[in-house]
Amino acid sequence: MSKSTRRATAASASSKKSDQKLKLPEVLKEIDMSRSAFYRMRARGTGPKCIKLPNGQIRVRRADLDAWWEANEEASV
Repeated sequence: MSKSTRRATAASASSKKSDQKLKLPEVLKEIDMSRSAFYRMRARGTGPKCIKLPNGQIRVRRADLDAWWEANEEASV
């Protein structure tokens, strides 16, 4: 495999990962939060950006969840 092919494959995998849409149970497990606490946080507008599907289910893009983690990171003193 050539270097350019490996780079293209790595870029494609990275793009797929950031475009990945997580189901709510996956998000809740990762952030270690109950469903009700997540919905309260979402109602306050402090939760990660969500996608609401026509059937009422919620998805969160991996990139949006990572951005939310970074936005809520506290600088260590």
